Amino acid sequence: VLGFFGIIHFLILIISPLFFLFDIAKKPRQRYVQKDGKCNVHHGNVQETYRYLSDLFTTLVDLRWSLSLFIFTLVYVVNWLFFGFLWWLIALIRGDLVHADEDGWTPCVENLNSFVSAFLFSIETETTIGYGYRVITEKCPEGIILLLVQAILGSIVNAMMVGCMFVKISQPKNRAETLMFSHNAVISVRDNKMCLMFRVGDLRNSHIVEASIRAKLIRSQQTKEGEFIPLNQTDINIGFDTGDDRLFLVSPLIISHEINEKSPFWEMSLAQMEKEEFEIVVILEGMVEATGMTCQARSSYLDTEVLWGYRFTPVLSLEKGFYEVDYNNFHDVYETNTPTCSAKELSAKLREGPLLPQLSLLSPENSSPAFNSCNIPLLEHQSIV
Repeated sequence: VLGFFGIIHFLILIISPLFFLFDIAKKPRQRYVQKDGKCNVHHGNVQETYRYLSDLFTTLVDLRWSLSLFIFTLVYVVNWLFFGFLWWLIALIRGDLVHADEDGWTPCVENLNSFVSAFLFSIETETTIGYGYRVITEKCPEGIILLLVQAILGSIVNAMMVGCMFVKISQPKNRAETLMFSHNAVISVRDNKMCLMFRVGDLRNSHIVEASIRAKLIRSQQTKEGEFIPLNQTDINIGFDTGDDRLFLVSPLIISHEINEKSPFWEMSLAQMEKEEFEIVVILEGMVEATGMTCQARSSYLDTEVLWGYRFTPVLSLEKGFYEVDYNNFHDVYETNTPTCSAKELSAKLREGPLLPQLSLLSPENSSPAFNSCNIPLLEHQSIV
């Protein structure tokens, strides 16, 4: 019996780490920016909350739709109730509620005999409905002053609340829904240079004016002094110095980042990239042609979404009198001959000779030992992913 329990205990000690590793493998990576562009950052323990009230208009615009509609309704109802109470209070102090039906008595507001009628008069005054049943008389100076105050404050409330709703409705966030980013980024050789590429497209016929794109590399970093930076941001040059970051986004475009000496991927090979944990955030900005408002679309690529040795499938074809874009192939990629070494090692090999003969002749079987660190596999066919 003791031997049996000993075997069970031994098996548990062996199997338990396997379950732990399995749970780690299943655990999803935490994104900094979601694929739909939402930033996965929550602000907690904010002590100086008064700063939100200093910019009340922007705070109201940034609220959720349900809360915005609730505040919109609440502000108007409270405003009507407040001024309705003041009209009722004037009528009560003047004695209009008691002597309203007496002959020869001139009330402040005719036909105002209860709080409900005062509330209705407040709504009619602020919304300028003017039914004609309840009207203010000229022998009530305090009522005239209150009428002026309500008219001015009512105009301010209307301007603020209607302005908030208009800005919220006209926000260009929904325009970004028709801006597409490819599901994956790819790394392959283009013009004898290792390049990181992804594809962007616009589904609408109305174009994004003055469109520009930029990219950031997000990864943890430890400085030489030992400081740990959990989400360090590094610029990825996608044509800032040459003007290639300014896009004419009429048809889908492949955005290319040349991996050179200034690139954070310069010394990163395929084997090293499989061990790295990073995220590439891409940001597309421009003005909406219809409204002239600035629009921003965002997406990101985890290290597992960067495919080494692939290119994007063409989506543009020439038809009779026009170009047609097939968005069914927008996210498709195909495998291509690509060195597995880093761009730094590839650049050193290019100084020794041209790359094209190596791409066509080199295979893992006939590669020389000196070139094994920059191995270029030979593909028998192109597979669509």
